[in-house]
Amino acid sequence: MDDKNVVRMNQPLKFGGGKLIGGILLAVIAAVIGFQSFTIVEAGHRGVVLQLGAVQPYVLDEGLHFKIPFIQKVIQMEVRVQKSETSQTSASRDLQTVSTTIAVNHHLDANNVNKLYQQVGFEYGSRIVDPAIAESLKAVTAQYTAEELISKRSEVSAKVKEVLSQKLSNYNIILDEINIREFMFSEEYNRAIEAKQVAEQQALKSKLDLERIKIEKEQEITKAQAQAEALRLQKQEVTPELIQLRQIEAQLEAIRRWDGKLPNVTGGTVPFINVGTQ
Repeated sequence: MDDKNVVRMNQPLKFGGGKLIGGILLAVIAAVIGFQSFTIVEAGHRGVVLQLGAVQPYVLDEGLHFKIPFIQKVIQMEVRVQKSETSQTSASRDLQTVSTTIAVNHHLDANNVNKLYQQVGFEYGSRIVDPAIAESLKAVTAQYTAEELISKRSEVSAKVKEVLSQKLSNYNIILDEINIREFMFSEEYNRAIEAKQVAEQQALKSKLDLERIKIEKEQEITKAQAQAEALRLQKQEVTPELIQLRQIEAQLEAIRRWDGKLPNVTGGTVPFINVGTQ
């Protein structure tokens, strides 16, 4: 068999192999296109659609969605409640340094995550939330003295929440709740507070002692007045008839106690018996 016949016999084999490879490539391309045509938005997330890099004006909910292969891309943004806890230093109205530890719960507005992604991106925590917390705390604590920050804690918390909510809403972030864990002051202020408490306790003790002395004095005055009034009344009641009555009562008492014996004396008369002749 010559070389020309050999070539003719091998040609069908080469043609058949090319079709197989092409079919495989077409199958792979179709699978890739089919895979790229769908996306799944996970639970607790929303999908931001990018079409050739441009943010689209709609948001994908949870579940399976169709997208244009190689043209559209879906970015998932979490809309669950998130927690940011931070410590901030600010100044009170009486210029005391205050360190505040605060925990903030917030979540993204599910209907506008595309706007947040377009304006801020994924770094909204460090770019928006943390600075807004710091600014809100400084603005509110500057309205109260250090002592009021403690005594009016609930009022301070409510004002911080109001100010912070407004700032976050400008970026489609919804504030859920805040919790001011503690206010911490300088050592000098803590010592001043302790000294003030000691002074207040001493002042209270002195006040109580003064009130006790005042009451005792009033009681003594009242008692003396009562005694004086009693003596005055007794003096007004002393009359000659009363004196004579007291003398007669004394003589009768002496007779009652006399045992019938005369005293052993020479001369004189019995001094307490007035005997008259009939």
